[in-house]
Amino acid sequence: MVGIFLSIWARGELVKDIGHLKISCMGRGIMGCLGNKGCISISLTFHQTSFCFMCCHLASGEKEGDELRRNYDVAEILKGTRFSRVCKNSNRRIPERILDHDRIIWLGDLNYRVALSYEDTKLLLDEHDWDSLLDKDQLNMEREAGRVFKGWNEGKIAFAPTYKYSHNSDSYVGETANSKKERRTPSWY
Repeated sequence: MVGIFLSIWARGELVKDIGHLKISCMGRGIMGCLGNKGCISISLTFHQTSFCFMCCHLASGEKEGDELRRNYDVAEILKGTRFSRVCKNSNRRIPERILDHDRIIWLGDLNYRVALSYEDTKLLLDEHDWDSLLDKDQLNMEREAGRVFKGWNEGKIAFAPTYKYSHNSDSYVGETANSKKERRTPSWY
């Protein structure tokens, strides 16, 4: 993948308990195949539990409806990612698809945005009103509508959006941008 990297680290004494290590890559960029957008996935077993670690970069954009392109990327990644069979004579069921795993950890730049204007978002940021921002978060709205990540769980978010800071600062690009074109509405994903 172009610019997508994923590594799994384990303490030395645990390495002997890791098995069935497999990797899969799927491009979702231009024409659904280039590697500027997409996903890299690592499948492994640890003792009796199967894990799938994923890092993705989904479709970008702040226009209304861009979240549907991200939803489509998620669906295509879930549908199209396959892991080769390593052990043909294994007595265990070894996952071949993402959803076959016992535990799935999905990381990356999902590109879902806060569905508010920059100005409205900035007011809520200044008030540290994360709950109101999360109510307008595209990923939360899409999940609640059942259009993406149905049945998945996410940890509690109790911090400011992390996208998009100006280089070497704790200021958002919108606070320092010279033009509205450069400005990005802050978001978590």
